[in-house]
Amino acid sequence: MTLRAGLIGAHISRTRLPAALEIMCDAHGMGLDFELIDTADVKAFDFDATVHGLINRGWSGVTVTHPYKTNAARYAEEGMHPDVAHLGACNTLVFGEYLIGYNTDYTGFLAAFAQVADRGAVVMAGAGGVARSIGAALVSLGVSDLAIYDRDTLRAKDLAFSIGPPARAIPSSEFESAVLGASGLVNATPMGMAEYPGSAFDSDFIGGQVWAFDAVYTPTDTAFLKDAEAAGLHVVTGFDLFRHMAIRSFVAYTGLAVDEDDILPKLEALRP
Repeated sequence: MTLRAGLIGAHISRTRLPAALEIMCDAHGMGLDFELIDTADVKAFDFDATVHGLINRGWSGVTVTHPYKTNAARYAEEGMHPDVAHLGACNTLVFGEYLIGYNTDYTGFLAAFAQVADRGAVVMAGAGGVARSIGAALVSLGVSDLAIYDRDTLRAKDLAFSIGPPARAIPSSEFESAVLGASGLVNATPMGMAEYPGSAFDSDFIGGQVWAFDAVYTPTDTAFLKDAEAAGLHVVTGFDLFRHMAIRSFVAYTGLAVDEDDILPKLEALRP
């Protein structure tokens, strides 16, 4: 049996997903045929037409990353798995007799966040596809307040409304005070990737919080997490999320069980 899948997204050449899936395929005696569909230099990328083509080519499914997770949810429509249909974002489309959309960012974050005990006030920068998953996960985990900031204020308001209380959108004028009063800080923007250097959080505002999480995992030592670690915060990296996301993506693709105690240490070898 061969898993035929791929990844759609912009600036994805550094992804560790193929290597992670190969580790799990090897553990199950499977082959892997994986293709990267990098849209960074494609001026008029047609997401729907591309997915149609992959289905016709007999792929098992496709993983979706920035900036197409909301496109994937719209594509799946009623095919979204009921546990994540409310998110409005999808990162895994599984093909077959029926198309099923999953969000392993959401389920992976729930697993990765288990190590963080403090569930107080959180500030999240970014309101795109991954923010939909992480924001909903944080609320389900019982955070007391989720302040969402995005340069696109309408997008932040839309996300807060879709998640519901205690999520709320904040304007730039309230960002500093919210960060200073937060227990946790979350970067759900592309800032920190090689193509988007910098940090969504001013280093002068970091200190006094308890923990910090960055959805970016290549590199893991983003400017944001370096500042957070220097300030004494407990740091959860994007790679911590990635390992759990990759396992749940493999399970979605194949329907096979994964021994996490065995696989998680093997995936650790892929840490950037």
